[in-house]
Amino acid sequence: MEDINVLLVCGSGASSGFMAANIRKAASKRGLKIKVFARSEAEIENYIDEINCLMVGPHLSYILDEIDNIVEDKDIKVALMKPEYYSILNGDNALDHILSLFK
Repeated sequence: MEDINVLLVCGSGASSGFMAANIRKAASKRGLKIKVFARSEAEIENYIDEINCLMVGPHLSYILDEIDNIVEDKDIKVALMKPEYYSILNGDNALDHILSLFK
């Protein structure tokens, strides 16, 4: 599997910070080397050259068109996190979602 570098974005970066930690724990338990970090959506362009996966908080679906414009010429998987795992910060289910993007 290729190296996966994931940026999680939410409004301020707080809830996605907890989610990122839970995804890192889930990946570690599975023996996967995945880098996951969280920032606010205002910082996406600062990290665009360092990532190959961008996960967006479900409450930010309205910025997906803008994100598509930012990543259009890059090989970056973009996905809206699902409310059912995001709301309870379930790192295992979020990791499954990330991995499904790279199959």
